[in-house]
Amino acid sequence: MYDDLTHLGLVDDDEIVLDEAALSLALLDHPDVDLEPYHDLLAAVATRLDVIAADAESSASRADALGVVLADEFSFAGDSATYDDPANADMIRVIDRRRGLPISLSILYVAAARRLGWRADVLDLPGHVLVLIGVDTAPVIIDPFTGGARVGAERLAALLQTFAAPGEPVTHIAAMPNRAVLVRLLQNQASRAEQAGKGRRALILYERMTAMAPDYANGWWQRARLELVDGDVTRARSSLGTILEITREPELRQRVSETLQSLPAA
Repeated sequence: MYDDLTHLGLVDDDEIVLDEAALSLALLDHPDVDLEPYHDLLAAVATRLDVIAADAESSASRADALGVVLADEFSFAGDSATYDDPANADMIRVIDRRRGLPISLSILYVAAARRLGWRADVLDLPGHVLVLIGVDTAPVIIDPFTGGARVGAERLAALLQTFAAPGEPVTHIAAMPNRAVLVRLLQNQASRAEQAGKGRRALILYERMTAMAPDYANGWWQRARLELVDGDVTRARSSLGTILEITREPELRQRVSETLQSLPAA
């Protein structure tokens, strides 16, 4: 569906099919892989979910069905043992291993639900993501990393307390746009690459991010930072200039302007 990153960056957000887009991103690192078996598996998940949830009308019953199919029958689970393994944010490897990060597993849950016409969204928490099933009538929150377990008020509060920055209580969580979900997936890969001392790999991932989400200013900032580390002042200057074109945020604009002024003359 997504022939290249530029096309993915141009389509409307609501036209993005999350699991297919995530596979397309992963294919960039596995150019010789045939995606047909992966699309077949995603279709099999949806077919099985349709059978299991044939009579599911409530958000709760649909949420339970998702856990049964994806966690119990197809064995998708959070990778607690090797959490920082880059494979956990690579959708091809996630499907191969049946293991992943919260963001990659949430993509699978949300996409499967949407294939049946259910309302499902990825919820953005500091340091974690969850899945919301339903919106208007008794919505249910589940955690794909723990097998699709339901997340009640107490568990949600505990998660917010665990991941929130000191002195910055979280008072609101929101559904993530599709493109933001994919940005989060790439961000996980990029940060792990940089932690492993693979700055050039991180730069490649930020380049993909800015192609896929050209209006995401932080992607351009991270890209410019690594371009400067790489000694490519010309490209860094271009990336910083792009930020000034796409954001009106005063603090960021000032930061970018100061950085540009500090660069050697072209």
